[in-house]
Amino acid sequence: MNRLLVSVSVGALAALCSTTAMAQQASPERATTIDEVIITAQRREQAAQDVGIALSVLSGESLTQQGVTNVNQLQNATPNLEVEPAFGGGAAQFRLRGVGFQDYASNNSPTVGVYVNEVAYPVPVMTQGLIFDIDRVEVLRGPQGTLYGRNTTGGAISLVTKRPTEDLSAGLMTEWGSQDQFRAEGHVSGPLAATVRGRLAVSTEQGGAWQRHRDTGESLGDADRSGARALIDWTPSDRLSFLLDVHGGIDKSENQGLYLISDFLTRDGDGDGVSNGVVIPADKDRSKTGWGLSPRFAAEIGRDVNAKPGRDNASWGTSLNANLALNGLSLSSISSFETLKRREYGDWDASASVEADTFFGSDVDVISQELRLASDNDNALTWVAGFYYSRQELNERYSSDFIDIYGTYAQVAYDQKVESWSLFGQAEYAFAERWKAILGLRYEEETRKLEGFGSAFGGATALPPTSVDTRMTPLTGKAALEFKPSDNLLIYGSVSRGAKSGGFTTYNTGDRSGIEPFDPEILWAYEVGFKADPSRAVQVNGAAYYYDYNGQQVLSAVCGANGPVGRFTNADSKIYGAELEGVFRPTAGLRISQNVSYKQGEYTDFIDLDIPACQQTRTTVLIDKSGDEIPFPALSYGGSISYDWSVSGFAVTAETNYAYRDEYPSWLGAKYDVEAYWLANASVTVGPEDANWSVTFWARNLFDQDYDLTRNFFTNASIAQPGRPRTIGARLSLQY
Repeated sequence: MNRLLVSVSVGALAALCSTTAMAQQASPERATTIDEVIITAQRREQAAQDVGIALSVLSGESLTQQGVTNVNQLQNATPNLEVEPAFGGGAAQFRLRGVGFQDYASNNSPTVGVYVNEVAYPVPVMTQGLIFDIDRVEVLRGPQGTLYGRNTTGGAISLVTKRPTEDLSAGLMTEWGSQDQFRAEGHVSGPLAATVRGRLAVSTEQGGAWQRHRDTGESLGDADRSGARALIDWTPSDRLSFLLDVHGGIDKSENQGLYLISDFLTRDGDGDGVSNGVVIPADKDRSKTGWGLSPRFAAEIGRDVNAKPGRDNASWGTSLNANLALNGLSLSSISSFETLKRREYGDWDASASVEADTFFGSDVDVISQELRLASDNDNALTWVAGFYYSRQELNERYSSDFIDIYGTYAQVAYDQKVESWSLFGQAEYAFAERWKAILGLRYEEETRKLEGFGSAFGGATALPPTSVDTRMTPLTGKAALEFKPSDNLLIYGSVSRGAKSGGFTTYNTGDRSGIEPFDPEILWAYEVGFKADPSRAVQVNGAAYYYDYNGQQVLSAVCGANGPVGRFTNADSKIYGAELEGVFRPTAGLRISQNVSYKQGEYTDFIDLDIPACQQTRTTVLIDKSGDEIPFPALSYGGSISYDWSVSGFAVTAETNYAYRDEYPSWLGAKYDVEAYWLANASVTVGPEDANWSVTFWARNLFDQDYDLTRNFFTNASIAQPGRPRTIGARLSLQY
């Protein structure tokens, strides 16, 4: 899977936006000037440099340039963001400034909220659709809730798609790459009637398999996903507007293969735990993998016995955004419905031996309603107040096949219902010419009900249908102060409190205690930062923060008869760090962006299971991890350099971008640490200055770096998910 490797600061959007699909030559006046970036992170249009929060903005053009097609590939785009995929299927596990939630199940909420056109996607696996026809992505770091429908401790990722246009326009992009990779995206937009405009965009991604079965040579990893979005913009008067968004997607892609990081002793299926002597050596080549289904499991999940790991998912949704201008006020309503049908088979032992085969059968429905009333003037006092309601329904069947190691298979089925409502608001008051105070509050009530959770092993009931629930009523908010000592410098400080709901561990368990809810987490965030424009060609932004993390939700385990079984628990911790971003345009046509971030974390109160002791002795041994470092990458660095020039009537853009990700230590032990790595991309775009087409030649992972995205173990297999090797290709872009 291609990963986004360009790193963009708040000011760097200008540098990347100017590198358009047609590589038009910038005028001399603009060539050394950083354009103003307009965002809607605070529910109204503002210049990014005037907003006293840490955020990064990615343009749709830069996403296309880097081949970014889903949220997972954003992780190298902004400081302090990591998106860890969940073992082949890719379900996103977000971490922003070290605040994350590591869970491959479907039922728990993330620490980082994902929004598309202001609609929240509260179930992480729902974020796996194609990203296409994007105007920009805004990444906000730190707790959110006083302006957003959902309450999050880590931050928010807001995707804004392109809107219908006043004039008729159309575009087509096609891309070919290594391993028969193909991607295409097209749109048509324009007026439908006097007050109605429409836009239809479609996208597809195919091929790209680069892994092979270590025994048969079969390929694995071909993409087969498509999406479409239709927007209708109706403005019956200058005071009233409606935006209807209807979208959907299908994903029949093969999963990313896992590879063995150590020798794997397969079992014989009699359940006695004794090896039959067959050893699969550790894979020295990350392109090697393996899979295999038992006939019984294949029949249960509705797959052919020779099926490859993969998915058969379908999603669709609709939203209506209505806005009414009143006298000095603006009233907004956002109504939405989203649904996902997930059918996904994964082979987590990466072999033909049947020791950790899994299947997710999930049906998710989410409805939400948001109402906002905001001031609409240039007074010293501006404010927004809102109400949010959401209802989620999840029906899930989760099955695991352990026939070759434990002589059995496991089945879990349950329903989960989540209902929440909240009141939120934020006010900003400019009490002096260069001073502004901000105060925001949020009250929320959320109830989560796990209904009829039952498990069976080998067809025999292990836990009869059981229901549990949890509820939270947090009061969260934000207080901040902004100071502009000059027109080109903003200094800010803030204190904010965020919350994330509790939940349930829905893994294989025959013990009721295994599904008892874990508590909500509360995060107090203290932050200071600055945004500076010392000249028209330079922007530098920085922030430092300290987090007091109470009840952090941590993936631990309980010791069962067959070894450790994952279970979430709560711990207390602290996290601190800093970020620095800059964009520079020192001469005509040259653009440089850089970012660096550093963070550290430490548990202040955490009692954990001794995983190695449980694996060896099958007994529960608890250890005190208070004072231990929280495992996440400490240092990240990234940047991009591009240069535009003209040759014989052709506009040419040469661009390279690079990213460094520090070592990711594992809570499972040093064997599962993900090593640090560098990645680099490069591209050259050429097109006539007076035409509407261009051709781009690109290389991703230019130096063919070997690296892993995640490491773990299941039953007796130690596995890793590798990153994609070097790919090269070409892109043709047409605009009308």
